[in-house]
Amino acid sequence: MEIVVAEPHGMCSGVARALRIADKALAESPGEPLWCFHELVHNEHVVAGLRARGARFVNDLAAIPAGGRVLFSAHGVSPAVREAARARGLRVIDATCPFVAKVHREALAFARRGLPIALVGHRGHDEVVGVLGEAPERIRVVETTADADALRTDFPEAVDVAVLSQTTVSRAMVEARVGDLRALGFVPCFPDRRDICTATQERQDAVRALAARADRFLVLGSRTSSNSKRLVEVAESAGCPATLLASPDELGALDLTGVRTLALTSGASTPEHVLDALRARLTADNGTGEV
Repeated sequence: MEIVVAEPHGMCSGVARALRIADKALAESPGEPLWCFHELVHNEHVVAGLRARGARFVNDLAAIPAGGRVLFSAHGVSPAVREAARARGLRVIDATCPFVAKVHREALAFARRGLPIALVGHRGHDEVVGVLGEAPERIRVVETTADADALRTDFPEAVDVAVLSQTTVSRAMVEARVGDLRALGFVPCFPDRRDICTATQERQDAVRALAARADRFLVLGSRTSSNSKRLVEVAESAGCPATLLASPDELGALDLTGVRTLALTSGASTPEHVLDALRARLTADNGTGEV
């Protein structure tokens, strides 16, 4: 069995930046609690490593003692969360990905113009929740065709509609929802630069190219990771069966009989050492050492 790794793969610059910020905070005040509001990134290996070093994870700012240090995740937070942190006197350390921060600024700019805003993304995802909070009266999450219909109901007289997207969705999803909006008579307006981040697009393109010659694709990433799940979808849309693995330990449950070319990739929050462990296990099982 030939084992081929997609390039590029793995951690993006936004995740690496968030980890550097967390590492610095932990090193600077090792005896003081560091409270993380939500998971820093959506990967259990990263979260476990931070927790082992003393980071504490909460989903409610009320759980943090007044005056404590709070680390905002790479996914960003809403203005309401920032105000709540100020009200409690919390010392904020902001690890918001710059690509996500850009979408927040775009949402505010379009809202000031009075445009309805279609935010293409997955309802309930931390990033989407944060952007939605910038202008909830103007922004609607558009995940499905039905959501686009609801946007027309909420803004029956509108012609122009601003289109923003979660940074980790697929290009196909954005194009499908834009098609829905056009069919409803909207004229989509876009930011100067589209919102899917460069790393997300490059990893999806690499998977699409490699899927054309692979018999099976394995994607290593958390099941809560949007970008990892999109990589599975991209592989399958290219005709290659794909499986999302949260850990190399899940490899034993797979039947790879008959697979001659096995393709691997990892999500943008997955540490490289986790992919190395998967490759080592596959190589040992393969017996050829061919990677």
